[in-house]
Amino acid sequence: MSQIIKVAIAGNPNSGKTTIFNNLTGARQHVGNYPGVTVEKKEGSCRYGGHEILIADLPGTYSLNAYSEDEIVARNFIMEDRPDVVINVIDASNLERNLYLTVQLIELGVPLLLAFNMSDMAEAHGAEFDLKQLSDRLGAPIVKTVGYKKKGMNELLEAVISSGQKRGSFSPPSVDYGRETEAAIADIGLFLDKRGLLLNNQKKRWTAIKLLENDSRVLEQTADREITAYAQSWRQRLAPLLGENPEIALAERRYGFISGVCQESVLLTVEKRHDFSDKIDKVVLNKALGLPIFLMLMYLTFYLTFKASAIPMDWIEKSFLWLGNAIGSLWVNADNPVRSLLVDGIIAGVGGVLVFLPNIALLFFAIAVLEDSGYMGRAAFIMDRFMHRIGLHGKSFIPMLIGFGCTVPAIMATRTLDTRRDRLTLILVLPLISCGARLSIYALIIPAFFPPAWRAAMLWLIYFIGILLAIIAARILRSTVLKGENMPLVIELPPYLCPSWRGLLIHAWERSWLYIKKAGTIILGISIVMWFLTSYPKPSGLSSGLTPQQKQAEELSCSAAGRIGKILEPVLKPMGFDWRIGTALIGAFAAKEVFIAQLGIIHAVGRDKQTSHALANHLREEYSPLVGFCIMIFMLISMPCAATLAVTRQESGSWKWAMIQFAGLTILAYLLTVSCYQIGRLLIFCASFF
Repeated sequence: MSQIIKVAIAGNPNSGKTTIFNNLTGARQHVGNYPGVTVEKKEGSCRYGGHEILIADLPGTYSLNAYSEDEIVARNFIMEDRPDVVINVIDASNLERNLYLTVQLIELGVPLLLAFNMSDMAEAHGAEFDLKQLSDRLGAPIVKTVGYKKKGMNELLEAVISSGQKRGSFSPPSVDYGRETEAAIADIGLFLDKRGLLLNNQKKRWTAIKLLENDSRVLEQTADREITAYAQSWRQRLAPLLGENPEIALAERRYGFISGVCQESVLLTVEKRHDFSDKIDKVVLNKALGLPIFLMLMYLTFYLTFKASAIPMDWIEKSFLWLGNAIGSLWVNADNPVRSLLVDGIIAGVGGVLVFLPNIALLFFAIAVLEDSGYMGRAAFIMDRFMHRIGLHGKSFIPMLIGFGCTVPAIMATRTLDTRRDRLTLILVLPLISCGARLSIYALIIPAFFPPAWRAAMLWLIYFIGILLAIIAARILRSTVLKGENMPLVIELPPYLCPSWRGLLIHAWERSWLYIKKAGTIILGISIVMWFLTSYPKPSGLSSGLTPQQKQAEELSCSAAGRIGKILEPVLKPMGFDWRIGTALIGAFAAKEVFIAQLGIIHAVGRDKQTSHALANHLREEYSPLVGFCIMIFMLISMPCAATLAVTRQESGSWKWAMIQFAGLTILAYLLTVSCYQIGRLLIFCASFF
């Protein structure tokens, strides 16, 4: 008879927990937030052997202490939702570190199933496991898995069904905390019975241990002064007997239990002493070499992004040119409004954005290589020293990295930070990290104004300026309105892996598909609106002697967008921008890519070509490289897009912070762009005398 089995997946960050969750659930999953907190909640389901298996992917944690939202959410879910089976995913190549969470799950008394993930890597590094003995000592069945190769998934599901059918028969082992501590645990347990304070779904021994550890959540839940005082008296008695804080002594005993289990059940051969990852880390994590290597790798990424994308960009350009000419040829009259909408509005707008798809795909393919190989964890470690100096937590590097793709998920990723102060600081400065939308702008401007030898350097420079500004802004915020202490970084450094082609292509495709969807929805809609604003109202009484270019300029000047641009021109002029650039800036508030679409529409109306080459050539004719650089600076810093403002309001809980972010960044963008343009003009003027 089939049954529904509720499963929770727990594990350390970088253990492969989410990969296994994705393998088991496939497309049958959804994402939300846990009630009352901003921690992401992932749930899914699958059918196996006639059973419906409901699976929750818990936040990645190193322990079940009450130090962060992630730990509290994971612990509360296990205790309150009472899953039939908890799959503890363990990185088998870092066994002792991962088993600390396992011991805490054992103490909770939950029905455990251990997934020894990355077992192939562990064995390649010289580890041999006696799985039967390990299973006996830990009181839980063990399944060897290789998540990124989808190995062991069926065996894992069979073990889930087997464990789910044995509900209530789980007999966890106990960690021996020593004579004095065990006496305290037993005595506090008796006191809990006497007071009738044992909470629902809590084990007496576990609650007593948490009280000895001064666990803030358990103390808050008991809300009893006598038990708080009783536990405190035991902590004071134990400290001199143990020679240290009871919380530390309990952790050491857990590690002692883990060490004993591993000594009996794990054999490390001589190859482990010459670990490949350690050899690489001696160079990559070197204090003198670490940062230059990171900067060099990022420069190489940008170089390849431009170099390798040239051919596919040309294919896309020619495709849109052919499409525009084919559709345009259906009308004899070039001034037909439907023809203009399709050719000058939709094809010029959407095509002008999609032509940069190869840049987006290649950039994120390269970043996926760095992530999947294990290097990005090292990059976070390298950057931690700098992060703390500027007032940001070391964990901030990961949301900043996500920000290279899109600011919206980057802001949501700040949920991993432990304090509201750290989160707010990072949320406010994340728009300064160049997202994929801005990359399309750089990919137009840089080839238009700078020779091939300079292109990678210019892209590297603009990204570096954004990061530098984010650092300075964070430092100012943490020194003024968001003062506070920094917490230390705890991060797992996974072993180096050879990324799989399938995984790399999936990463690149996911980002590319988001870009394509935006081009086919938001950009399409805004392109139509902006075409209308640039085409109407039509001027009356145009002279018949005007050239097509003069006629186009007059039409644009009289249009709604042209009039708005002319109103803005006096403000924009100190930055080197004219009214046409001003009209393109209007739509960029909705989405940064619209700036490219709008430029394409402005320069396509009344013309025969709608490719980025034609647009780049026209920009080169109209503006100087200094103006091109100023456009990139302004688009880098100014007015976060509408989606970014919305998620800032959501994650900060107030429109106040969203408006501070919008106004602050736009004012900063204006001041810096004016400074760049005016200083640049002065330098050019001075250079003319030499």
